Amino acid sequence: MTVLSPRPDLWTLDPDVVHLNHGSWGAVPRRTQEVLSALRAEAEANPMVWFRSVPARLAAARLELAAFLEADPEGFALVPNASAGITAAFATVPIPNGSRIVTTNHVYGASRFAAERVARARGAELLVVELPMQADDDTVVALIEPALVGASVLLLDHISAATGTILPIARLVELAHDRDVPVIVDGAHAPALIDAPTGDGADFWTGNFHKWPAAPRATAGLVVAERWRQASYPLITSWSEYDERLPERFDMQGTQDYATWIAAPESLRVLAELEWSVRRPQITAMLEEGARLVAKALGTSVGEVANPAPTLRLVELPMVVADAEPFKEHVSRELQIEITLTGFEGRSYLRLSAHAYNTPECYQKLSEGLPRVLA
Repeated sequence: MTVLSPRPDLWTLDPDVVHLNHGSWGAVPRRTQEVLSALRAEAEANPMVWFRSVPARLAAARLELAAFLEADPEGFALVPNASAGITAAFATVPIPNGSRIVTTNHVYGASRFAAERVARARGAELLVVELPMQADDDTVVALIEPALVGASVLLLDHISAATGTILPIARLVELAHDRDVPVIVDGAHAPALIDAPTGDGADFWTGNFHKWPAAPRATAGLVVAERWRQASYPLITSWSEYDERLPERFDMQGTQDYATWIAAPESLRVLAELEWSVRRPQITAMLEEGARLVAKALGTSVGEVANPAPTLRLVELPMVVADAEPFKEHVSRELQIEITLTGFEGRSYLRLSAHAYNTPECYQKLSEGLPRVLA
């Protein structure tokens, strides 16, 4: 197994705990935390000066974050999280009564809830296309194509939170646009895992920086295609909204904590220091071997998907877990290991997600402890 330097100097994670769930909440590097703390202290020292300085600082941070995604900066807005981006996109797209919202069984739960709420409010149908976990790109396209008849919008995960599958977004966008169907992409997991993730032509793409870019939580971006920019508005109506264009109208949202957005580029510099483009495939190799080790210990198998994301892997559990939270709390308490679970097609899986601070020993400890806890 590839041995990586976890760079403990960069992180403030509890060294007595094994953290195997970066994909949910992330971990913020020590240096970014220090920048964030300094910004918040500055705000409290003189709030008037702080809020006068925020617009220019937000604009600078926004440009750095857009450049990291290789997104058009004129269509890149700051949002608190991908769910906020999805909600803003649904508020923009026309969805007539009797039309259809199309998504898949891979879609993130909160995004599906948003689609369900919009469907109820506008008298539309929500059609969920069932995609097998092992479906290849051709199968995905073939299954979604007939569902687009009469559709008003297509909602897709870029990387499935449930399975870690990368969907063929470019092909699906082309398919939908040929039928005049706009596409909303939940790219929550894509930043730092997919290079230039916003370049596939989706009408709306939104992704979190608090996952693999390791930025402070409540930091995300919304990329809006040119045809929708004039009609796209933030969820909060604020003072400058009507005088500003996108993306500026998304910047100032009342008295929220702007320090997270302003501090986020520091995490991008940490990634550069880690040589992320070199380290990411090393993490993938470590994670794949670690997942096989855990699966062998459980007497199960690694979940097979056609196009897996670099740092997400599933390991099937030997039983179905109906309530995940008590299970995760039990593992945390007994083993000092933080994990998460996912369910798909009636089966329960560990969803292992890794970052630079993980080592082969993390998976060795899980493989030794988890069978004992399950017994």
